[in-house]
Amino acid sequence: MNEVVYLNGSLIAKNEAFISPEDRGFNFADGIYEVIKYYGGKPFRYSDHMERLKRSLHEIRIDFQDFDPLEAVFQALLDQNELTDRDAGIYLQITRGSNTRIHQFPGNIKPTVYATAFPFASKTDQLQNGVKVITTEDIRWLRCDIKSVSLLPNVLAAQKASEQDAAEAIFIRNGMVTEGSHSSFMAVKNSVVYTHPDSNLILPGITRKVVFEICQTHHIRVIEEGIPASELAHLDEMMIVGTGSEVTPVVKIDEFTIGDGTPGPITRFIRDKFFEQIQMLRKEK
Repeated sequence: MNEVVYLNGSLIAKNEAFISPEDRGFNFADGIYEVIKYYGGKPFRYSDHMERLKRSLHEIRIDFQDFDPLEAVFQALLDQNELTDRDAGIYLQITRGSNTRIHQFPGNIKPTVYATAFPFASKTDQLQNGVKVITTEDIRWLRCDIKSVSLLPNVLAAQKASEQDAAEAIFIRNGMVTEGSHSSFMAVKNSVVYTHPDSNLILPGITRKVVFEICQTHHIRVIEEGIPASELAHLDEMMIVGTGSEVTPVVKIDEFTIGDGTPGPITRFIRDKFFEQIQMLRKEK
């Protein structure tokens, strides 16, 4: 079966989808993206993803307003790629569009809109047993709150993690933990959850928001403050959370084993409550 994608208003075969070499996403990484997970054909936190999409577009001043048709487009992609009955992801990318290569915004430019659907199964072993992560210097720009397609520092960090048989690279900026290369980072000390506060240095994660809600409902204290890198070896528990990571326990960071080397009780509780929401979503008609 030839994969079907969406490009600028049309559903077409992927091998027929072409974007101009003058596209500003290609020339300048002048664009944003969003990834939404569908569980058995049902989107998880769709409205939250759309709000973050709108915010990213606003922050880099891309004039795109045609949001209402997107949900039907995403469903069509799932249908035509035979992904409605399994866990799948939708990748959406919007760039400023194609024009002569100049640094300032060109006039009379129309955004390029591209979307694709892909299988997106949960990593069951990692969710149950936990993962190793590494730390690395945060060399990204100062607007990490924008979900920009400019991801080269993240790619380099993720590759470094892969070469060390780790699942994720955790960024350290000025001695403080910010987030992962493709996930939010949270830690537990004395039954309190710690994570970097919302700022220009981290992405406002959707799964992170869900974890906050779980903690509030179940009276787990959350403190939003930077975690000193020097304290990482002394924390009780850690987790990486995100659309792909879901709620994944961390059992080793660099050369340090966390706790007894197995997922901790707070992390397991949050993970299980997260998947209770997923099960409820699957049952919705």
